[in-house]
Amino acid sequence: MSTLFRHVISAFCLLLVSTSAGAVTEISIKAARIEHPLGDAQDVNLQFNLNKRLPTLSLTAKLKQKNENDFTQLSIRCDVPQFIEFNAFKCSEGLLKNTRINLPFSLEISRLFSHGAPDIKAALQLKNANFSDEAGLHAAEKLSGNVAIALKQTGQVWKWNTALDWQLGEVFWQPFYLANGGHTLVANGSFEGDVLTVKTAQLKIKSVGELVAGGQVQLTDFKLINLNANLPDLNLNTAYPLLFKPLLQKTAFNDVEIEGKATLSLQMINSELKLFELRLKDVDLADRNQKFALYKLNANFPWSFDSPKNVSLNYESGELLNLPLGKTNIQAEVNRYSLISPNVRLPILDGALRLSDISAARIGGQWYWHLSAKLEPISMADFSTQLNLPKMQGKASAEIPLVTYSAGMLTTDGSVVLHVFNGSVTVTQLRIQSPLGIAPKLNADIALRNLDLGDLTRTFSFGAIEGKLDGDIEGLELQNWTPVRFDAMVQSSPGKYPKKISQRAVENISALGGGGAAAAVQRSFLRFFEQFNYGKMGLSCQLRNDICEMGGIESTPHGYVIVKGSGIPAITVMGYNRTVGWSELLARIKRVTDGNSKAIIK
Repeated sequence: MSTLFRHVISAFCLLLVSTSAGAVTEISIKAARIEHPLGDAQDVNLQFNLNKRLPTLSLTAKLKQKNENDFTQLSIRCDVPQFIEFNAFKCSEGLLKNTRINLPFSLEISRLFSHGAPDIKAALQLKNANFSDEAGLHAAEKLSGNVAIALKQTGQVWKWNTALDWQLGEVFWQPFYLANGGHTLVANGSFEGDVLTVKTAQLKIKSVGELVAGGQVQLTDFKLINLNANLPDLNLNTAYPLLFKPLLQKTAFNDVEIEGKATLSLQMINSELKLFELRLKDVDLADRNQKFALYKLNANFPWSFDSPKNVSLNYESGELLNLPLGKTNIQAEVNRYSLISPNVRLPILDGALRLSDISAARIGGQWYWHLSAKLEPISMADFSTQLNLPKMQGKASAEIPLVTYSAGMLTTDGSVVLHVFNGSVTVTQLRIQSPLGIAPKLNADIALRNLDLGDLTRTFSFGAIEGKLDGDIEGLELQNWTPVRFDAMVQSSPGKYPKKISQRAVENISALGGGGAAAAVQRSFLRFFEQFNYGKMGLSCQLRNDICEMGGIESTPHGYVIVKGSGIPAITVMGYNRTVGWSELLARIKRVTDGNSKAIIK
């Protein structure tokens, strides 16, 4: 068929330019409708103009594929060569246009046949083209560039090569957006039957890096037979906004600054990943929301479907929620879709977080992992300074028997015990949903036991209280780290120990729940005492719908008892506001800790 087609075209073009056709100035062929299994054409108009020294061919038509509703207007004008096998077709005026497409183009065909077989060499140039699809997922504006194609048949094999030079314009191909051009592609290969082979392909993305790849695709179902790809020198600073950020919108890495280099190589067979290796070199990574940062990060992540590999990661320094991270070196083994590491030590401030028995696996598209953790003692003074909290004293340490992450949910098996203020804080029933996501959710129960009230009140500038404190926060629920529900009760610990409260602490407690005690102190002889004895104290809050229902250690007809006096001199502090907005209660606490001890009651 190709030989017949060549002879027909050659004979027709020779006829057009022969002297015997000298009396003919124009040949016109028109068709109202042409049908084909792949699509339809309407208003087809083919014209040969022989008035000029070099004949011209003009074609206009409306084209539509079978699965499309609208027709696309095609128009093209070409110079016709005298000898089709040796001269070029030059089509300088081409246009494809419909409601969503406007593609001006020019086409130059420098060769069609060689030695009796198809041997095509052509170049297509787009000029300020625009297109979009109906869903708005793919679009381009002011797109200009060149595409060169060479295609040659040898027996049953077609050999090809192509070069693409994207010069100007913007392209959106969800979720990626590329602008300004400057990207090139050079590729060659062959296709035989329904298999397309890419021998080599070099894609250069401006200011990002170069991808070298090769492989085979089955065209009937677009199944990937094999693929080898290599990114030898990727600039992460320019690659992140262009290639990675669109894929990370719903993760903790959706808004980061990154500098450094990376290399990537992979191999796929029958659409399955077989080999993979990622290397990071001197990478600086920082979240713009100041949640985390890693500096001078170097890593090697090899992976094989068939054999285990050792992975490594180290960084010089970093931050996690403003807490400084020290130099760290992590070693692990990855075996197909699982990872294990016996021990990891993460320096934090003057202590460290030790992780042990680390095991992770990806099953059914979800990650599952577990580990045990121990926090080596860290300075509470440094800890509170880094988090902009009131300065705390002493050391803090913790133990976590087992942490499990399953399908986006983090839970603990056993209790998380934190030693602070010479007492303990025990967290049970801890569950965190999407801990690194945009809107994490936390649930837990917290028990405070024997906290030193002297250390605690000095830390938060509350006024001096001697004694010990117990507390229970049940059903705690945080959404995006903000409390939305809990039942909390804090009260003096049982037992015999010195129990004293300063006048300033009385005023501050009164500011939280009611102003009666503060006023009584100022109007009576009690104003001459700097501190008082108490027998018991306590305050409760039940948070629902941003409203705190408050109470104390006892209820009265007009309120509740917060501090119950004992001995001489003694004082009792009452609370009168049972219902307080959560934001208002936080504001009262802030005023107290900022040094404003005057009661403001609403």
